[in-house]
Amino acid sequence: MPGRVLIYGGTGGIGAATARLLRARGYELHLVARDESRLAVLAQELGAAFTTGDVTSADVFTRATQAASGGGAIAGLVYAVGTINLKPLGRLEESDFEQDFRINALGAARAVQAALASLRAGDEPSSVVLFSTVAVSQGFASHASISMAKGAVEGLTLALAAELAPKVRVNAIAPSLTRTNLAKGLVANETVANGIAQMHPLPRLGTPEDIAALAAFLIADAPWMTGQIIGVDGGRSTLRPKG
Repeated sequence: MPGRVLIYGGTGGIGAATARLLRARGYELHLVARDESRLAVLAQELGAAFTTGDVTSADVFTRATQAASGGGAIAGLVYAVGTINLKPLGRLEESDFEQDFRINALGAARAVQAALASLRAGDEPSSVVLFSTVAVSQGFASHASISMAKGAVEGLTLALAAELAPKVRVNAIAPSLTRTNLAKGLVANETVANGIAQMHPLPRLGTPEDIAALAAFLIADAPWMTGQIIGVDGGRSTLRPKG
């Protein structure tokens, strides 16, 4: 077996799609999420172990790492946890900024910190995959809190990639809007969803599988990649649609 991968946000659209791809590649999985009933169903489907918990509670990282590693090595860690909190600056409370930072950036740091000994324990370098957003590089209205938090994830990615090389590779994916349950408030109205899709040179919204394909690649097939922030965004971060 290629090894074990610890996936936070395992029942989310991107986390679950990544888990399925990695399981098909022969990886053992340990999934982490809040909803135990959904988690148990997915874990049974994939033959995975799991830990139930919320990433705003510090103990979940210790529990998940101990359960996933059994005191041994972890081949990869995917932190597919996030928020979509879109409000104009004037409507944002301090609690919004704190919650977005805690879930997106601090949670990612805690997840890697808790697993660090296990990530370093293998014979081959392990791989960490974090998640940013296209909004960090592009600048969108009503994105102040989430862009600030995800910007911190990008800084964390570069810092950890430098600090943990060569034993641990650290990269981040920066998607554009993707059809997941987390984004259902934005994509439920097809007229609105189609309007957003047309802002992309490849004029559709992302799917979990679009993003998961890169996450699985970074875990399994990218031994000379670290410290990269990679857009999977239909071209939105670098191109402008014709017309």
